[in-house]
Amino acid sequence: MTTAKNTICLWYDSDAEAAATFYAGTFPDSAVRAVHRAPSDFPSGKAGDVLTVEFTVFGIPCLGLNGGPAFRQSEAFSFQIATEDQEETDRYWNAIVGNGGQESACGWCKDRWGVNWQITPRALTEALAAGGGEAKRAFEAMMTMRRIDVATIEAARRG
Repeated sequence: MTTAKNTICLWYDSDAEAAATFYAGTFPDSAVRAVHRAPSDFPSGKAGDVLTVEFTVFGIPCLGLNGGPAFRQSEAFSFQIATEDQEETDRYWNAIVGNGGQESACGWCKDRWGVNWQITPRALTEALAAGGGEAKRAFEAMMTMRRIDVATIEAARRG
């Protein structure tokens, strides 16, 4: 049973358990907490099918709902993961993209279930927060990237 006051609910076609298991194995402070099966038939499944999965991603409580194909994920929702360096950036990016996901632009990628992720090095966040010419140069460098390259962002920030 979910105990958090606020939980992110993510709609999956039928793979909520596989997605939660992948997240738990990929990100620290992440786990599958509970798997709940449907007590009777429902529009996209049968009694006994996995209906919901309680899990955490970096400590954030989530609920995966196997709701069927009626709704799809979009870029309107994403997990933004702050990374400390290029190694951590690459590790998460490669895990998501390498497990059937796809690259997008400016540090965004999508996992195989359609959930969007922003793999965002702190170097980029700090450069943008600096404002002025540093932010402009870092932003322009970021706009040419898929996976964020920390060294290029830092060099752009310095000018």
